[in-house]
Amino acid sequence: MNKTVVTISREYGSGGRQVGIRLAEELGIMCYDRAVIERAAERSGMSPEFIENVEEKAVSSFFFNLSQATFSSYTPILTYDIPPTDKAFFAQAEVIREIAAHGSAVIIGRCADYILRDDPDAIHIFLHGNREDRLRRVIHEYGLSESEAREQMKQVDRGRANYYKSYTGGSWGDARRYDLCINTARTGVSGAVAAIKAILLENRI
Repeated sequence: MNKTVVTISREYGSGGRQVGIRLAEELGIMCYDRAVIERAAERSGMSPEFIENVEEKAVSSFFFNLSQATFSSYTPILTYDIPPTDKAFFAQAEVIREIAAHGSAVIIGRCADYILRDDPDAIHIFLHGNREDRLRRVIHEYGLSESEAREQMKQVDRGRANYYKSYTGGSWGDARRYDLCINTARTGVSGAVAAIKAILLENRI
């Protein structure tokens, strides 16, 4: 297999983590989820919990226009006096770009599709599902009550959409921003993995 990087964006409860882990296992490559947060925390001096919550609980949709930034790379900006939320984003972006440069990988979330939008070796996936299917998965995986799971889904999806809008200017989940969108309520985890592998094969990756 030639070098390839698969980015997985996902609605909460659509099985993104399971799909990413299984895909990476079947391809024999690394899957990066929590590891991106932990590496960014080490680099920025922030706590992993703070960095994780920046995306999961984002409330603002203000667009930080990266194209207007006056920095030649992500590294220098970490030394500037900028808001902690922006510093967290840039730390994660730096980690994601390094992972992609190093070799094949599956990267889950963190605006990786946007950060690697110009990488010819990257394939961008969006996972979604109907509300009831996602609700069942959240209840089963996290042991929440139905009301708790519904509120958690609403909060996390809203946070991810706001975070994406803030740092990319685009709409999270817009099919035009991805190479493949998969309804995991129809495919399940196994079917989603098979679909992603099919597009990789089609692209001879």
